[in-house]
Amino acid sequence: MAPSVAELTNNENETPTNTTFVGKPKLSYPFYFPYYDINEKFPPTQLFEHSDPGARADPAKPHLLTANTTAREISPYIGTEITGIQISQLSKEGLDELALFAAERKVLLFRDQDFKDIGPERQIEIARHFGPIQRHPTSGNVKGYPEFHVVYRDPEHDHFRDYRGRDRASGVSWHSDISYEKQPPSTTFFFILDQPGVGGDTLFLSQVEAYKRLSPEFQKRLEGLRAVHSAVEQAAFSERRGGPVRRVPVESEHPLVRQHPVTGEKALYVNQGFTRRIVGFKQEESDLILNFLFDHIAKGADFQIRATYAPGTVVVWDNRVTAHSATVDFENTILRHAVRLTPQAEVPIPA
Repeated sequence: MAPSVAELTNNENETPTNTTFVGKPKLSYPFYFPYYDINEKFPPTQLFEHSDPGARADPAKPHLLTANTTAREISPYIGTEITGIQISQLSKEGLDELALFAAERKVLLFRDQDFKDIGPERQIEIARHFGPIQRHPTSGNVKGYPEFHVVYRDPEHDHFRDYRGRDRASGVSWHSDISYEKQPPSTTFFFILDQPGVGGDTLFLSQVEAYKRLSPEFQKRLEGLRAVHSAVEQAAFSERRGGPVRRVPVESEHPLVRQHPVTGEKALYVNQGFTRRIVGFKQEESDLILNFLFDHIAKGADFQIRATYAPGTVVVWDNRVTAHSATVDFENTILRHAVRLTPQAEVPIPA
């Protein structure tokens, strides 16, 4: 049975608890407090047929971009801020158009969403329109709702900083979510529940524009190459800190340059978080090319944006053609809380 609005939102008597965390942070939505069960296990992900909903969409997007909707582009290459529409009220046609718009603009920021009108059941229903939702093998989820990946930071819980490494000078770590899956994600949803007044933003970049900036000769050299994306390090970190490893960590080979199934755009598909080596190359050769590409996307400020948030923001992005990084630019005395739903899509199509 779905929780009521009263169960989702905070009141003075509510304290989120589970088997791992202690403390009493005052959350706006304690229902989504991260839950860890080291005995929770998931079977291996099975391959499935996928048809992208964006392929069904009306290019004019009449069910999404209505007369009441305002859309403001953040940069020429990536990012659009949208007001005047509630995602929870979109029809199936509107969700198809959302998939297409996210592919075209890469990142969409929907402001002023009413989370009292969109509980976990409806959130999951929306996300499943885009594909089966990945259940994360190591992160905190929501008790009874393993589809949610919980992003959480307070004075006592700072796992992201631990994972990134406390001895690093910069917290920037570019990645495409769970790219190690055999069928990585497409249209991804991020619900902002509690957010610092300043800071705690996300950097996004267009892997399409990053690819376009390369010389034609170098583009041709990259096309046809494949790289290994690995979940092994992520699982090892969780195991070291006594966290869950819900299934055997996977490694998958994906093209360095992939093609979007709807827009036809070519995009780099490498990220420092999970891409480990180029297949068929010696380690030094692989490192040379991958480190160049990592450096190329990290320095591409003219095809990056900084997405700023507030409670009630829902971020939608296409993980096939973007990379992103958290910005840990606020003290952990300040609460930040969000949840992600990550529908999986097709096996990456080589360019």
